[in-house]
Amino acid sequence: MNTFEATDPISFGLPHRPPFIFVESVDKLEMGTLAQCSKTFRRSEFFFEGHFPGNAIVPGVLLVEGMAQTAGIAVGGPKKMFLLAAIRSMKFLHLVRPEEPIDFSARKLGDVGGLVQCAVEARVGQLLVAEGQIILTEVLPP
Repeated sequence: MNTFEATDPISFGLPHRPPFIFVESVDKLEMGTLAQCSKTFRRSEFFFEGHFPGNAIVPGVLLVEGMAQTAGIAVGGPKKMFLLAAIRSMKFLHLVRPEEPIDFSARKLGDVGGLVQCAVEARVGQLLVAEGQIILTEVLPP
């Protein structure tokens, strides 16, 4: 298994910049096929003040974005960039709290005409907290 540090998201093909990068480490990468990444949302993140006061929960939309960024890493690379085009299906099975390490995974299912479909999931430990399928579209880097 290869381990990479996500200190330069451009090297993985991500178009994002802080503070909108939701991958802290790339733990496994099979270029063009599969990626496993991780992220821990800290209690100090500003959005926890309102989501929800006294009962903080990691927003589902941020879990989806973490899975989409992981999919972009799986199928992207230098000079090859993808953006989220569609969410085919998504299920949120369990709550995720601040400070819980989240493992994201993405696996390419197929591609056609610049679109790539990926199966994605998020886990806290062995517990599956979200899963679905997303579609990415290839764009030309700036």
